[in-house]
Amino acid sequence: MVSFTVLGPVLLMWSFHFQTSWSNLTTDSTTETTEDDYTPDYDKYEIVCGKSSNRNFRSWFLPTIYSIICFLALLGNFLVILTYVHFKRIKTMTDTFLLNLAVADLLFAISLPFWAASVMTKWPLGLFLCKSMYAIYKITFFSGMFLLTCISVDRYFSITKAVSAHRCRSNAVYYGRISSLVTWVFAVLFSLPEIIYSNVNSNNTCVAYSGHEDLRIQMLVSQMVLGFVLPGIVMVFCYSCIIKTLVQARNFERNKALKVIFAVVAVFVASQLPYNVVMGLSTHNNTACDVDNNLLYAMDISQGIAFLRCCVNPFLYAFIGVKFRNDLLKLMKFLGFSSPSHVIYSGTRKSSAGLDTDTTSFSP
Repeated sequence: MVSFTVLGPVLLMWSFHFQTSWSNLTTDSTTETTEDDYTPDYDKYEIVCGKSSNRNFRSWFLPTIYSIICFLALLGNFLVILTYVHFKRIKTMTDTFLLNLAVADLLFAISLPFWAASVMTKWPLGLFLCKSMYAIYKITFFSGMFLLTCISVDRYFSITKAVSAHRCRSNAVYYGRISSLVTWVFAVLFSLPEIIYSNVNSNNTCVAYSGHEDLRIQMLVSQMVLGFVLPGIVMVFCYSCIIKTLVQARNFERNKALKVIFAVVAVFVASQLPYNVVMGLSTHNNTACDVDNNLLYAMDISQGIAFLRCCVNPFLYAFIGVKFRNDLLKLMKFLGFSSPSHVIYSGTRKSSAGLDTDTTSFSP
């Protein structure tokens, strides 16, 4: 009886300890099993899209293409400006537009080394030059596109409305200067947002619209409309009417003139259309990393093609004219780069629209 009284509490305490230990063991085992079987929800974590391949590509591609464009544009546009100034040959409205176009392309070419430097390294030149780089780019871009539009309109009236255009010929240079001034003013106005919102960010990089994504998209859309869509519509209309007039004219120069027109339109479309399409696609928020990276590649390549216009313009719009070519050859002779036998001055001929064969016509 005494032994039961002593052993009873002991047995109860041992039984309670055993149940508690078993309960803890079971709980630990269950916990370990649950942790082993747990699968995290990776959708809650943000995946960083790598851009190292894009940076490596543009670090050599853009400086290379910028250097080539800069050299060709400086050479071609400098010869155009020098020819106009040396021979004082600003005689028509188109001459005025071509001179301003050459100045715009020359300024743009001067800014390209800064763009190359901004790609290869951190921006070390300060805020003023950062804003200046974007300002020169936007102003020369818009002025160049507007001047190409003005050239198309002037040629439209000169060829399809030859009688009316001849009446205003005495004031053509004055009208050309006023139109060019208006063109530069509008180019500066449309470039103000880019100038205001360009800045050197915390990573010491010269960028535009940093932290203003909605404004950036609005400016891209505005650039596409004002710098491609509207000039393209005007050029297509004007050159379509010119082609119709030339087809009706019976002249041996007609086929050559048509080839020049097709070259002008083809270069404009081939250089500007891919860049504007890629810009349009970049205005959408792309969640897929591959799509975003491909757009960056396409943007760099199409931008390089679009910038080629500043070194192609002299050949399409100035060097094609017979008188301009002869003046250029005489200038080369004057500078000692050509012999007298290379200079052939053809005098004044009449184009298919009754105009002097010069930069205002389409004779090769």
